[in-house]
Amino acid sequence: MSFRVVIPARYGAQRLPGKPLLLLDGQPMIEHVWRRAIESGAAEVVIATDDERIASVARAFGAAVELTAPELASGTDRCAAVAARRGWDEDAIVVNLQGDEPLMPPSLLRQVAELLARDPDAGVATLCTPISAPSELLDPNVVKVVFGEDGAALYFSRAPIPWDRDGANEGLGSQASTRGAHRHLGLYAYRCAALAQLTALPACELERIERLEQLRALWCGLRIRIDLAQVLPGPGVDTPADLTKVEALLRSRKL
Repeated sequence: MSFRVVIPARYGAQRLPGKPLLLLDGQPMIEHVWRRAIESGAAEVVIATDDERIASVARAFGAAVELTAPELASGTDRCAAVAARRGWDEDAIVVNLQGDEPLMPPSLLRQVAELLARDPDAGVATLCTPISAPSELLDPNVVKVVFGEDGAALYFSRAPIPWDRDGANEGLGSQASTRGAHRHLGLYAYRCAALAQLTALPACELERIERLEQLRALWCGLRIRIDLAQVLPGPGVDTPADLTKVEALLRSRKL
């Protein structure tokens, strides 16, 4: 089974400008992410960026780079642009690995690609982990997913789903049970045909309400295959505190 990895990387992150180039244990973050992708055994790994500063650094450590248009709205759009520019077949599988995930296990890239390869009716595949803490279930920054017996996603939400109707009290405080609740991991595999279809469509109403791009795929009828992640991923980097935490973890793994 062959797959490609595209790593979208923007310079202008609001909370951490220039995030892909910030140093972690002496190397730019984007290099750590690229190395995780190389270790996955992908047939091709391409960094997709809108900034020549990132492109220059990436080329220097040996990465393939595609400069994409600054006006592209999302990493998914950058993945689609790379797939079209490189002429990848419509059945080719592309894994979208965000450029702020330096601790993403390479095995999860293979897992999500293989999950999609095994399901010919799916256009997208992604992973999740069980939720065990009520605080995580109630956190709107934690995206939840519910899926059917066949492993196809039914819905994604920032709200606590499934909702325990028999809670002792009304409101959010009643949701003390996490039975059946799963956290969605933002790691996707796409067939190129599905990637092109999705990025040609405007945002749907559900996507605009929840601010969740994957709802566009469900809205237009694409099957999203879900599976439990075989290992837990490390934390991504969104804040200066995350940067410190991830650097400590990287250093500890060398000991």
